[in-house]
Parts: sequence; structure tokens; C-alpha cells
Amino acid sequence: MGDLCSLLLLVDGASGNDSEVTEFVLLGLTETPALQPILFVIFLLAYAVTVGGNSSILAAILAEPKLHTPMYFFLGNLSLLDVGCISVTVPAMLRHFMSHNRGIPYQACLSQLFFFHLLAGVDCFLLTVMAYDRYLAICQPLTYSTRMSWGIQQALVAMSCVFSFTNALTQTVALSTLKFCGPNVINHFYCDLPQLFQLSCSSIQLNEQLLFAAAAFMGVAPLILITVSYAHVVAAVLRIRSPEGRKKAFSTCGSHLTVVGIFYGTGVFSYMRLGSVEASDKDKGIGILNTVISPMLNPLIYSLRNPDVQGALRQVLTRRQPPK
Repeated sequence: MGDLCSLLLLVDGASGNDSEVTEFVLLGLTETPALQPILFVIFLLAYAVTVGGNSSILAAILAEPKLHTPMYFFLGNLSLLDVGCISVTVPAMLRHFMSHNRGIPYQACLSQLFFFHLLAGVDCFLLTVMAYDRYLAICQPLTYSTRMSWGIQQALVAMSCVFSFTNALTQTVALSTLKFCGPNVINHFYCDLPQLFQLSCSSIQLNEQLLFAAAAFMGVAPLILITVSYAHVVAAVLRIRSPEGRKKAFSTCGSHLTVVGIFYGTGVFSYMRLGSVEASDKDKGIGILNTVISPMLNPLIYSLRNPDVQGALRQVLTRRQPPK
């Protein structure tokens, strides 16, 4: 963490002399004073539910030996990412609800941008890895244990982190080269690329090209891999003669597909409309779906039709030992 802060300081120092803006102002969700206490309570509860729900999923996976499988290892990592993602945006938003000062320093804005793209990027790759895991488990069951060994699981998560870190750092450094010499008001509740591009008084052509390349590498390519994986899964499941077998196979994939749909659906709306000032208020709603609603719903989605997770959660919440 210290090395990253030092790096961001160097980035700020490299571009700060050319920039007159030292602080941005986040308008947040509303400028109506009467609504702010209500929104504070709503989002505080949402934050508590998200942290509690994802922590419960993680505790259940750690406590239940039946869940010590690759699929739940990746799900545990996804729960950690959900907690991190909502922690990047919501605590700052809660602070702004209770304060008249909605300013965010330039360096803090860059830091928030970096961590948001880091966590969202790992989330993107991890969803792809989970689709690949389901493909191996259903289509290649005889070689599943060797092709998804503990070492390979760790390597896949590590590669997801490295790729996402590289992209987040690239986007942040590229943004730091822009000049912000005029307006500093961001019509959003957190710092993100589309809104910051609108405030730049220098060319954003390179930044848009980098974002387009990142969207292809971290958005389109993973989505294609997920689609191909599930096309093979569906074909394999349809060959199962037992209705119970088909139902069980589809149930393990339905939750993942729901999360993928929410994640990519909100991502497309957020980043495919660069430069549209009129879309800013709509982007707030998309941002809430992406940073608050999705992390909050993921534990429910993954446990709703999963008896193993439900049983482990009951044991964790009631602190009972599993029957021997």
C-alpha cells in the first residue's frame, strides 16, 4: 500500500505542475438536503448488508469442508472483491451525505479511480475463470481434478490480479497526464474515467484509445470466452438423460450467469457512452447498480438455489458443528 501511495504521489508530481485543479467536487446522488439523511441510512444499511452477506459466504466456504472445491474457492475470492468494490465508493459517499464539503483531492480521486478499476478488473477475469471451471467440471469431468488443481487455481487468481493491476495503473497514469484547468465539478458520486474525461481541457484521444483497448481485452474477450464455455456446457447438459442430472447441472451455472449478466450489463452502459453529458444522471443509477446493488445481491444469488451453501451458512450463523 505504501509503495502504491508513493507511486501515485510521483504521478501527481509529474502532472501537478501543469494542472490548476487540485480538488474535484462530487455532486453525489442528490443536492436536496432533505433527502440526504434518508439516503445516508439506505446506503449505510446496504453497505452493512453487503459486508455481512459476503463475509458470511466467505466464512461458510472456509468452515464447510464440502465447499473446499475450485468453484467455491473462486466464489470466496469474488466475495472479497465485492466487499472491496463497495468499500471504494460507498464510505466516501456516506461521508459526503453528512458533510457540506463534497470536495475530493486530486490525488484521492486518482486513488479511488485506481482501486475501482483494479477490483472491477479482477472481478471481470474471475467471472471468466468461473465459467472455465464450470466447463471443465461438466464437459471434462475425468480430467477436472488435474486441470483445476490447487496450484492452477492460485495461478488463475494471481494472473487475474496482475492483468487488472496493469490496466488500472495504465489508466490512472494516462489520466494523470491530462490537464484540468477549468471546471472541477463531477456529476457523479465517485471518480471514474467518463466523467473526468468531460472535465479535461487537453486531448483525451489517447485515453479513449486506452479505454477502448481495455474494454476489448477485459470486457469483450472474457465475454466471448464465457459464452463459448457455456455453449459447450449447455450442449453437454442437454445430453444428460436424467432430468434430475440436468437440473443439478443447470443450477450450478444459473447463479453465475445471473451475476455475469448484471456485471456486463452495467459495464456496457457505463463505458460505451463516453462524452455524453446528458447521460450523467443516468450514469448515477448505473453506478449504483454496479457498485452497490450487484455486490449486495451476489451472496443472495449464489446461495438462493444452492443447498450446500445454505447448509454451511446455517452452521456458521447458528455456530453448530456439522454432523459427523
